[in-house]
Amino acid sequence: MLRRHAGRVVVDNIWRGLSAAGRMVPAARPERHGVECIRDVAYRDSSRVEHRLDVYRPQDVQGPLPVVIYVHGGGFRVLSKDTHWVMGIAFARAGYVVFNVSYRLAPRDPFPAGLEDVAAAFAWVRANAARYGGDASRLVLAGESAGANLVTALTIASCQRRPEPWAHAVFEADAVPRAVIPACGLLQVTDPDRYRREHGISWFIHDQLEEVTHAYLGAHASTDDPALALADPLCVLECEAEFERPLPPFFAPVGTADPLIEDNRRLARVLARRGVPHRAPEYPGEPHAFHALVFRRNARRCWRDIFAFLRDTGV
Repeated sequence: MLRRHAGRVVVDNIWRGLSAAGRMVPAARPERHGVECIRDVAYRDSSRVEHRLDVYRPQDVQGPLPVVIYVHGGGFRVLSKDTHWVMGIAFARAGYVVFNVSYRLAPRDPFPAGLEDVAAAFAWVRANAARYGGDASRLVLAGESAGANLVTALTIASCQRRPEPWAHAVFEADAVPRAVIPACGLLQVTDPDRYRREHGISWFIHDQLEEVTHAYLGAHASTDDPALALADPLCVLECEAEFERPLPPFFAPVGTADPLIEDNRRLARVLARRGVPHRAPEYPGEPHAFHALVFRRNARRCWRDIFAFLRDTGV
């Protein structure tokens, strides 16, 4: 317990420092990249900073352009839209209007708070994208790590009638994203021990994953609890339940040195079994969330692959 707590404090402080410094990085200035950024737009009727998003779009936008909703990672506990400016700039430079979303974080706001917020942002963007030059009929959901979990769960809710109130509202809106990009996803939260059972990851990584589970779901989370089903979107896909609407195409990149790689491989297998168009490329030697390190050769390759997938999907 002490080892896990100490590791959590170190990791959280590092990430919070990066979050605070995010806007101070010169490259984070969108205008240097031909991009305009409209900051801190409220997507819920709330005073909380977690209910804000940033809009990135090409300068002198000639809309309507396709839309990306980007959902940041951080183990459901840390980070924000401010740490993920690189994603907003990357998509906007390629001709997308990007809505880069913050959401409530655990442990203060455990599951399903983050999902409820992302669902609210999805509804808000569909209603307001045109004001920013976006075409909501060409909407992509994207996110990495915990964000990949959230966009996958949101996509499931758009295609499957479910009992959760927020998911029911998503389904009734009858709006399925045109494509989904869950990168290096943490797609099953309830069973962190599987990583040591199956892959022998280090105790440090295992402890961080266990902290994610405890913060997001509580110390006694069970894979059998139906109330937690969409915390494990991968398991929902793997079960035999039918979907009322076809799932959209998926692009799920991962590095081969990522401890979460098996979640990605399971996702590819179940999408293939369900007949869902998908690509799940693996990038040799790359760590978790490597595509955020845009100076790396494989990161640049990954971004080229993302945009090729979107072109081929017609978005």
